[in-house]
Amino acid sequence: MSIKAIITGSTGMVGEGVLHECLKHPDVESVLVINRQTCGVEHPKLSELILEDFADFSGVKTELTGYNAAFLCMGITSFRVSEDRYTAITHDLTVALAEPLSAINPGMTLCYVSGLGTDSSESGRNMWTRVKGKTENALLKLPFKQTFMFRPGLIQPTKGLSNAYTVYKWIDPLIPLLRKIFPKYITTLEEIGLAMINVTQKGYDEQIIEVKHIVELANK
Repeated sequence: MSIKAIITGSTGMVGEGVLHECLKHPDVESVLVINRQTCGVEHPKLSELILEDFADFSGVKTELTGYNAAFLCMGITSFRVSEDRYTAITHDLTVALAEPLSAINPGMTLCYVSGLGTDSSESGRNMWTRVKGKTENALLKLPFKQTFMFRPGLIQPTKGLSNAYTVYKWIDPLIPLLRKIFPKYITTLEEIGLAMINVTQKGYDEQIIEVKHIVELANK
């Protein structure tokens, strides 16, 4: 199965890594990245849509047509961010894209990057886990062919890429050891990208994709 993918968040760590895996993979035919500013990557498979207003995709429906995968990796840290702002970016902007995509491309597989510990009940004490849970629940209700919520924990960056968070650069030499001790909490950026590609092609019997599922799917 050939994949034509839409990717958000390619100017961030996870989206950049997912884009990197897609551009390398022989089964990925084309990629459209949607950003507010260019990701700075040039590749024969790659097209880029620069869009200032992520709350309104009504004017670009033609550009969004013909894709069979969406890898939504856009997000911000919750550190020192109000719940209203975090919700607006994490939930509202994600759903603003996902809703039209489900109507334009009903045969699409959607993969959303959430996080380890996400609260599906939307009622926990931790703000970011509630908002991520609300976002997951909204996406799972949309009429996509397949919908998967990825919940990575600690992520080992891909060498050579530029958008790894500073904390990951500091601890990168320790990650292989930490992974041996805590295998349920650590994955690589490469595994996340490969898992998205493989779950699009082959499906999976779980919609909530924890770290152990990411590793399994990456090697499927």
